[in-house]
Amino acid sequence: MSAQPSIAIIVVSAILTENVILTRFLGIGPLLGTSRRLEAAVGVSLAVVLVLVLSTALTWLVWTYLLVPVALGFLRTILFILVVAASALLVDTAIAVAARSPGRAPGIFLPLVTTNCVVLGVCLLNADRGYGLLASLVSGVSSGAGFGLALVIFSGLRERIHLARVPRAMQGPPIALIMAGLLSLAFMGFARIVVVG
Repeated sequence: MSAQPSIAIIVVSAILTENVILTRFLGIGPLLGTSRRLEAAVGVSLAVVLVLVLSTALTWLVWTYLLVPVALGFLRTILFILVVAASALLVDTAIAVAARSPGRAPGIFLPLVTTNCVVLGVCLLNADRGYGLLASLVSGVSSGAGFGLALVIFSGLRERIHLARVPRAMQGPPIALIMAGLLSLAFMGFARIVVVG
């Protein structure tokens, strides 16, 4: 196992320099689909953070104690998808119980988080990087925070652009994709940040 980066480097890189939406383009669906309203963006962001914490812990356990010892690494993606889906269902159930409405139908956030490639991507990246449990959890929380930051900023931009006069041919997805590209360029400016730690 290689040397683990410091916690500060993992946090800064996951939020700013290696933001999963803006550098790896994971989670474009929620970025374009739920960023029309700030409330929806915040809800999806919180759901992703919760599922990421649970999924990174469980996938680390599956990877470290099940797949690596018996040389079944080729099953990683399939098992990680199952873990992410189970984690999303567990988080949704826990939220329903906490809200004291166990009979309600699954919210809009469950399908978005279950099919969200951000959660699976972060779990796979953690396994590829050889992170330990603590580093995986920090990476999961930080990646969720970076996802939320990008989603909230993009939501604010979309609310602002809604009030602007956009040419007819550019309305809807074209202007949204151009804004996503410009936001990605803005975050590339953080690539020169050096964290001592």
